[in-house]
Amino acid sequence: MARQAVRQANRSDVRKHEGFLQHGGYRWLWIALALCAVSIAAYLMIDAEPRPRGGTIYGYTLGTIGALLIGWLSLFGIRKRAITTGVYSLKAWLSAHVYLGVSLLVIGTLHAGFHFGWNVHTLAYALMVFVIVSGMFGAAAYAVLPKELSANRGETTQRQWLETIRSLDALLRDAAQPLDRTEADAVRLSTEQTTIGGSFLNRLSGQYPGCGNSRAISEISRLGRGGTSPHAAALDLVDSLLKRKQATLDQARRHIRLRTILEMWLYIHVPVTFALLAALTAHIVSVFFYW
Repeated sequence: MARQAVRQANRSDVRKHEGFLQHGGYRWLWIALALCAVSIAAYLMIDAEPRPRGGTIYGYTLGTIGALLIGWLSLFGIRKRAITTGVYSLKAWLSAHVYLGVSLLVIGTLHAGFHFGWNVHTLAYALMVFVIVSGMFGAAAYAVLPKELSANRGETTQRQWLETIRSLDALLRDAAQPLDRTEADAVRLSTEQTTIGGSFLNRLSGQYPGCGNSRAISEISRLGRGGTSPHAAALDLVDSLLKRKQATLDQARRHIRLRTILEMWLYIHVPVTFALLAALTAHIVSVFFYW
């Protein structure tokens, strides 16, 4: 009995920590693959000319399935605000969202019968593909980046990073007291012209070419260090503090970059989803009222 209890506890622990892509033993992956396989098989089994497309019974069937899927998938933004467990847990819903969303590439393409043109129907298809691709990027980001965020952060919080940088700035100002004007100006580059976040491109790329701290390190290195005089010792201390600050900045900026990547795709995925719903509505209306 004890061994059985341990095994059940272990299985429960595995389920608790499985990712949304692996949820339920890849249940929604298999469902999506089955849906795609049936759609492809039905397309290949129809022996008719012209080949099946949107205006046929096959096309209407796939179109209805695709439209219902798009409508259901678009509700995820509302669904994720409710935390539940079990079969209808948020993790299960997200897993279905990802795999059924990707299956729309097959369903939508077969619904169109590989016929595209400069019209609202192809616009709806193109927007659907764009939403799916952006969603695939988001799924990959959420599967990988949280681990990188955790590894980069360690036991340090964003508030602690800021406090560390402020403390180092105070130490740098004290250490710069014995330095001459040129050397003190180099230190001020770090204390007065260092940006942690910066512009959107800075945050996304993780590159800060005008970083005051990096320029201060270069200036202090150019001015030269070494020797046993009090002045040389002050320069060595300043150089050490600048490098400690740079290490903290690098860690904080990596965190900001990963967070920016995680958030950025939503600013594309969500608006284009609304555009897709509008184009899909126009597509359906035009089919039933003008064809």
